[in-house]
Amino acid sequence: MGSWSRTKKRHNRKLVRFLVLAIMIALIAIGGCSQGSSGDNGKNFDIDDWKNIELKDVKTDIPFKISDFKGKTVLLQSFAVWCPTCKSQQDELEKLKMDLGNKVEIISVDTDPNEDKKRVIGHIDRFGYDWLFSIDQNRFAEKLVDEFGINVVNAPSSPVILIDKDQNSRLLRSGLKREDRLKEEVDKGA
Repeated sequence: MGSWSRTKKRHNRKLVRFLVLAIMIALIAIGGCSQGSSGDNGKNFDIDDWKNIELKDVKTDIPFKISDFKGKTVLLQSFAVWCPTCKSQQDELEKLKMDLGNKVEIISVDTDPNEDKKRVIGHIDRFGYDWLFSIDQNRFAEKLVDEFGINVVNAPSSPVILIDKDQNSRLLRSGLKREDRLKEEVDKGA
């Protein structure tokens, strides 16, 4: 192997390291900017207006707002029909609903702008879910992003927001949350 080839390989390795470092710095900067501006772990009490945005149940067209559920614990799932992790999360939510009954309200909002009411109804019918489902409307997803950061609409991260009886809210950890973990979160509150 010639010295030119070794020099080129060394240069390529340095370039790859530089690019990886640059990408990591960019991701950290982007992640820091998306956490909200309140300085309270991304929670901004000035923009709770997402709780008062009117949504509609896709099956009945009956309007509702998150604030309608004051006095009750709510688990709000941001999802997309195409997302297998979201489906798995819904299965865990269904188990929790069977276990806790009316002690918790479950609401799933499809935040994928490419999906419509018909597609969500097909999803509900296919899997037999029986809680409130809605599609993003009236800039609901945008307001969620304002409060919780961009990951709240990243379907594969299985975002779920816990809203307690007093309407305090927090985004649960990223990833699939099993029924027992959801129950712990409900017990802990927001």
